[in-house]
Amino acid sequence: MERWLAAAEPATADLARRACALVTDVLPDPVVTVDDDLVGFGTAPGYKGLHFTVAAYRAHVTLGIARGAALPDPAGLMEGKGKVHRHVKLRAVTDLERPELRALMESAVHAG
Repeated sequence: MERWLAAAEPATADLARRACALVTDVLPDPVVTVDDDLVGFGTAPGYKGLHFTVAAYRAHVTLGIARGAALPDPAGLMEGKGKVHRHVKLRAVTDLERPELRALMESAVHAG
């Protein structure tokens, strides 16, 4: 995973590392897949077992939530218009500390 983060801006890479740590806290012992531009976390290999993705961009980190379109999001954290997946843009460490984010992620784990 460190090789994947080497190309990211230092602040964004740190935020991505922290996002990955949160994912593994919410989804213990995940199956981790590293692609060119993101890291996937799931309960089984492949798309069907996928729960979360983390992607680092220049100014933010995107936390993808598989099947997020079917989840309640009372805090309005998720973005996207896809039929199945949604994402949350993280711009600061404080975004990761929001209890609403953790609740959303826990809901995704239990639903998936």
